[in-house]
Amino acid sequence: MLNYYYSDKISDFCKKPSETIIGEISVNGRLGHIDTELRAWEHQINILKNTLTGYEGNLFFEFSIPRMGKRVDCLLIIKNIIFILEFKVFEKDFKNKDLEQVWDYALDLKNFHQPSRQALLVPILVATDAKSSPFEVVLSSLNDNLINPLKTNAKDLGELLKHILASFQNEKAINSQEYVSGSYSPTPTIIEAAINLYNNHNVEEITRNDADATNLNITTNYISETIEYAKNNSKKIICFVTGVPGAGKTLVGLKVATEHLDKEKGNTSVFLSGNKPLVDILQEALARDKVSQEKNKGNKITKNQARDNIKTFIQIIHHYRDEYLRDKNAPYDHVAIFDEAQRTWNKKQTVDFMERKKGIVGFKYSEPEFLISCLDRHKDWAVIICLVGGGQEINTGEGGITEWLEAIKNSFPKWETRISPNLSNKEYAAEESIYQLQQNNKVLFDRKLHLAVSMRSFRAEYLSKFVKELLDINYNAKETLKELKDKYPIVLTRDIDKAKEWIKKQARGSERYGIVVSSQAYRLKPLAIDVRTDINYINWFLGDKDDVRSSFFLEDAATEFHIQGLELDWVCLVWDANLRFSEEGWGTFSFKKNKWENIHKDENRKYLINAYRVLLTRARQGIIIIVPEGDKDDKTRNPSFYTPTYDYLKNIGIYTL
Repeated sequence: MLNYYYSDKISDFCKKPSETIIGEISVNGRLGHIDTELRAWEHQINILKNTLTGYEGNLFFEFSIPRMGKRVDCLLIIKNIIFILEFKVFEKDFKNKDLEQVWDYALDLKNFHQPSRQALLVPILVATDAKSSPFEVVLSSLNDNLINPLKTNAKDLGELLKHILASFQNEKAINSQEYVSGSYSPTPTIIEAAINLYNNHNVEEITRNDADATNLNITTNYISETIEYAKNNSKKIICFVTGVPGAGKTLVGLKVATEHLDKEKGNTSVFLSGNKPLVDILQEALARDKVSQEKNKGNKITKNQARDNIKTFIQIIHHYRDEYLRDKNAPYDHVAIFDEAQRTWNKKQTVDFMERKKGIVGFKYSEPEFLISCLDRHKDWAVIICLVGGGQEINTGEGGITEWLEAIKNSFPKWETRISPNLSNKEYAAEESIYQLQQNNKVLFDRKLHLAVSMRSFRAEYLSKFVKELLDINYNAKETLKELKDKYPIVLTRDIDKAKEWIKKQARGSERYGIVVSSQAYRLKPLAIDVRTDINYINWFLGDKDDVRSSFFLEDAATEFHIQGLELDWVCLVWDANLRFSEEGWGTFSFKKNKWENIHKDENRKYLINAYRVLLTRARQGIIIIVPEGDKDDKTRNPSFYTPTYDYLKNIGIYTL
């Protein structure tokens, strides 16, 4: 249910004294309001009274858009039309950022508010003192009953409303109370969710609450109960949480971490990830938000000061590991959440690293074994949460989840193990290790530890299934794609310029888009994509549309290492000759010196296919895949390296530009 600070029938609003309306807004806002705010409301009220006389309908001031943490200045419901008004009082110019703001409000309602899905939404920016400009009323290109954002001044607002009503009005009027009481079920990005969690220790207001997404709360509640049980009974427990790509595993981890930040209760937790881009981007986003929040309160803090606090909440797993190599005491935290636990190092990789980089000869642990040993130092209780993605290992030495299971079996027989039943699935390659663990350890299976529904893409519940079938060369992908077609565009082309044009047309408001490629895509240089060039991934993810380093410029490409665990609204994936389709299976290649060489090692073949799995599941709203034509005069880019892949994707039904 959405909320607001003031609502009324338009006819009653026009008769009511402005002072009374401002008073109601102030009281319902429950906040101290500065003079500029009060004057702005007074000005808006006077404009609307002059504009709306004679109309029937309802209006709402300071109408909440929870996921964005913002409020619309005024929402009007007249007949069958929803007008979303954002006022910029005394402003003489129509600024792009203001137009984008009102556009984002409309998009958020259209995507996540049930009654808005069928309604006609009209976002309008009112720069009160701007010069008159002609109206350009255009329906959005996605045909979802949404008008492209309009701009007007105070004087012309009435004419614009009149024009819209004359053009789009029908007899079926919207019931205002049913509209504002309707279900609002947003799907936040991981960055939005992290900010809200860190500020409020509560994400319910910005996450989906439909039946498909209840699993998220069931899982986090189960983990919280496990933590309390372990604390009260002096137990040591390790939990394995599984989920489809984008199901919210990281969100579960962040939620548990923020709910256990109270030092007085003695159950503090830390969120740990080996994914450096994810940690750096979350820390930067949280720090920027903290500085902004404090500025709004009249306080001044530096970004470094804000970041210092955040680092106790989210850390790089290797920093945590190194700290407890040095310090032999038990960690400060009793609860450790390991994101992408399958990506921790096996014993060979860990021993090699310790000798080469740390000068420690004779180190005898895999990374999971050492990490468990750190929490095992507690004399009373400890809980480890392993968040596990299937088919997500993408780097040398990443041991998969079996390394954790082997460590528990061999070294920590007193630890209780709670496991998602899905961990026995083929994609985790852990069935035998689970069976062996059960012989000596207490193992409990619970379905509450599996997240079955993708939260990343609010448009496509079938995306992860489709990607799995596509990479398994399972032609059932053709049928699964039909379930996606109307909700989630997947498009194919051979022309990168057409792809860039397409993706820019799809993205609306501040929806983020960008180019992604495999880190081994070495022969995309003719397309001006050089994976050997480092990108500034913080600015790529967080930069605005005027920042040339941002994803919006479609110049720098992110790889699976930059983007794993994160997402864009729209993705442009460029497919290189390192992964080639054939009826016998995927051909996997690495580029050495001046030619492609077959990858024979099964582990490295798996890493490459998983890289494309990651890239194909990063988009929230849609994806365009570019398979280049190649060049018959370039032996490293022969068309035969690319065309079979293009034909395969086309034959399973992907729409071609």
